Amino acid sequence: MLRLNVTLGAASARNRERLLEGLQYQVPSTRLEPGCLGCSAWLGADWSVHYYEEWATEDALRRRVQSERFTSLLAVVETAEDADVQFDVVNSRRGLDYVTELRNRVDP
Repeated sequence: MLRLNVTLGAASARNRERLLEGLQYQVPSTRLEPGCLGCSAWLGADWSVHYYEEWATEDALRRRVQSERFTSLLAVVETAEDADVQFDVVNSRRGLDYVTELRNRVDP
């Protein structure tokens, strides 16, 4: 699983609304792209604007980043006063077996 997390800071309330609208515009078409597991945009409690995408494979994410629609996402990011863009790569998913493994481990 791969995730894109974007946090934007706005200079004013009006700019904040414009950032949110620009990100929300991305959501419906992104959700329809092959390999997309989720996408959303929202306002944070601290006046920040957040955007999230989750992808099933690196190939799906690569296609997204190389697309024209992603270029329009970058245009929104560039209009923010402050921007934090992160790509998270999750290689595996574990359940309670992980808890058992760690709790039973004997450290030297």
